[in-house]
Amino acid sequence: MLVKVYGSAIYGVSAQTITIEVNIDTSGVGYHLVGLPDNAIKESSYRISAALKNVGFKIPGKKITINMAPADLRKEGSAYDLSIALGILAASDQIKAEHLAEYIIMGELSLDGGLLPIKGVLPIAIKAREEGFKGIILPKQNIREAAIVDQLEVYGIENIKEVIDFFNSDIPLERTMLDTRKEFQDKINFFPFDFSEVKGQETAKRAMEVAAAGGHNIILIGPPGSGKTMLAKRVPSILPPLTLKEALETTKIHSVAGKIGTESSLMTVRPFRSPHHTISDVALVGGGSYPQPGEISLAHNGVLFLDEMPEFKRTVLEVMRQPLEDREVTISRAKFTVNYPASFMLVASMNPSPSGYFPDDPNNTSSQFEMQRYMNKLSGPLLDRIDIHIEVQKVEFDQLSDKRKGEQSDEIRNRVLKAREIQTERYRESDIHYNAQMGPKEIEKFCDLDEASKNLIKVAMEKLNLSARAYDRILKVARTIADLELTENLNSGHIAEAIQYRSLDREFWNV
Repeated sequence: MLVKVYGSAIYGVSAQTITIEVNIDTSGVGYHLVGLPDNAIKESSYRISAALKNVGFKIPGKKITINMAPADLRKEGSAYDLSIALGILAASDQIKAEHLAEYIIMGELSLDGGLLPIKGVLPIAIKAREEGFKGIILPKQNIREAAIVDQLEVYGIENIKEVIDFFNSDIPLERTMLDTRKEFQDKINFFPFDFSEVKGQETAKRAMEVAAAGGHNIILIGPPGSGKTMLAKRVPSILPPLTLKEALETTKIHSVAGKIGTESSLMTVRPFRSPHHTISDVALVGGGSYPQPGEISLAHNGVLFLDEMPEFKRTVLEVMRQPLEDREVTISRAKFTVNYPASFMLVASMNPSPSGYFPDDPNNTSSQFEMQRYMNKLSGPLLDRIDIHIEVQKVEFDQLSDKRKGEQSDEIRNRVLKAREIQTERYRESDIHYNAQMGPKEIEKFCDLDEASKNLIKVAMEKLNLSARAYDRILKVARTIADLELTENLNSGHIAEAIQYRSLDREFWNV
């Protein structure tokens, strides 16, 4: 007898329906699994055999042929255990098969018949709804994630016996339903950190506000203990809240990477990723034998924080150059290509020298040569892609001991939101959303300079030996400063402040 069961495979951040065909005949004995399965799927027969035996069923001693179609796409992981097991039971007439094809069925079996959680549930559920399946049957740990998708029946099970009884004896499963919009709105404004906790550093806070308002990349240069990490961790609290569309995009990526907790469903705050400096280039941008999203994709719609940037391997930093421009990562293999979105805000920090202090600080023990070698770890093309360079000075005792609270994140966020609203209106007829994404055409259209501003930027370019890309960055940042002031036209004050945010272009840092 031939039976078809439906599962799903993840490619990039999308799912593709997999048809699992199970045929059993009496012409011999054997277990044949075809359709480019990986080792985890090939080993499923042992898990399925033990699980079925422990719930009172068995794999028949006949010739079993299982095909995973389309047969030319590689399948991986242990998530097909449940669908293969049910296909074998239905093909051997141990359970009824009439409603089996109405559901996407996925789950990893443990030897006692219990179900273990799987990755990529959200894109699987979205694909199931698109293709008209009645519902989806999953391990109980994954149901909140799948329940984000409406117009789809979501059933969570703890043991294979429950789903056998559902098909065989019409014993109903408990359906999980979730009010996605309510869940989203309830948690959208939860932040563990606030800018009011930062003492002093008013200039750095202003630079952070400008960066958040225009989606600009920023690097903080300062001695140990000056508050660089503290400032970076608070950036998500002043960024605009995620839209429902952005939340779904972000959740899909984290779902594919297996980063969604069992009690979580939709991601409601912008991600903040802070990888260690020993990270490899593949772990940062994504890829591998079986491609997975990297840290820059996990930071999509959020913040990627690289603490002590010069300590990262140069090759790791250089692979970020293309994603910083294109805002996506393309992983190419001989038989397929996957794209991972990577639209993130880069926040980096570094010490000004190997000893950790500014050259004019008495604690600085680094020679001029050591400082230059340290700075050379960051290439010019990479620094050009960072719009704002800001020096963070050490905090004095009077500021640390001051009991007064600084400006709260909510107040800064309100200004950022007003600036973003202006940008949304400005770019409503294009594919960009904020100033950092402007191309040459938009810069020419929206960054018109008066004579004083032109002269100022001309002198700056000559004195600092700025590149054409740095010139564009200054105009983009100046456009954001004007938006924060709710001003339509750029003036020399906006340009002057934007030039001040190019610290690493100055002669002081290029000795």
